[in-house]
Amino acid sequence: MTTHFLEIDELSCARGDRTLFEGLSARVARGELLYVAGSNGSGKTTLLRTICGLARPASGDIRWDGQSTHVLGDDYRRCLNYVGHHDGVQGELTPIENLRVYVCATRNPANHASAPAREVGSGIFEIEATLERLGLAPYRSFPAKILSQGQRRRLALARLLVTEKPLWILDEPFTALDVRSCQLISALLADHLARGGMAMISSHQVFDIPGTKPARVDLDTLRVRSAYLPAELNSVEPLSPGQRTA
Repeated sequence: MTTHFLEIDELSCARGDRTLFEGLSARVARGELLYVAGSNGSGKTTLLRTICGLARPASGDIRWDGQSTHVLGDDYRRCLNYVGHHDGVQGELTPIENLRVYVCATRNPANHASAPAREVGSGIFEIEATLERLGLAPYRSFPAKILSQGQRRRLALARLLVTEKPLWILDEPFTALDVRSCQLISALLADHLARGGMAMISSHQVFDIPGTKPARVDLDTLRVRSAYLPAELNSVEPLSPGQRTA
């Protein structure tokens, strides 16, 4: 995997006319994981959406390989996989069809004409093998609307495997997953990092990525106090560097 790096420089994000946090700087390079911590409403989802280019920062800059992501545009976005709060699964489509649509939608147009005319992903695993690995093979031909919440979450995370992107941005990836599924996703993250990928994740759950010591940013320490918030929310104490959210 080609060596890349992501830089966040003095970033501030807002929701509406309220600044959520300011002055965030961080760097993520090959084989590294950045864990975004913070209480509810601190701006974790807004930050991850901003890193993806789905929202604009209030100030600051995001750079990919030293160049502004705003300038790079689609050339940058083709380098990342984003799985947000909403699973984005189309209920009327089967799991195979959902992944096939995702592969086609994210394929580099420059490579489209030369792509083989067979059902494969452009990533590490083909679609069928991905469903097998994530325990979804028995449901491959059924409409995704019959899947449980946890199964839909696994189907959303399956996109990480059918398209090979160096940067994974995951918002609460362990939500709705049982213990075994959490361990599986942790193993997939560890494998991605070992192959030279990088990741940013938010999570309220305790997690352990084998062989990895995540860097950590706590948005509560960068929160902008607001006169419009209840006092109890403005007085949330940030976690110490050694703490994890539960």
